[in-house]
Amino acid sequence: MSYFTWKEAGLTSDCASLEAMASRFEEAASLMRRMAKEGFELHSQSRQQRITHSDAEVFASWGFVNEEPAFRQLTLISNPATEPPCP
Repeated sequence: MSYFTWKEAGLTSDCASLEAMASRFEEAASLMRRMAKEGFELHSQSRQQRITHSDAEVFASWGFVNEEPAFRQLTLISNPATEPPCP
């Protein structure tokens, strides 16, 4: 399952006003709602929050980098040149 780790590190640290902070939170909330509607889910594991999606193509279409170990990301791609012909 594709995932990345959510690490909130100062979402509003560069905001100059309460209004700017509220706007930033609203933008983040809107993004998270869109992600939820697209099938993304939040899972906690070892004190980390991971955002996952069961469909690797949807995950990749959002531009996220998959943090899953490389051996878990591999898929077998058949080579028609090396497969026996169908009977």
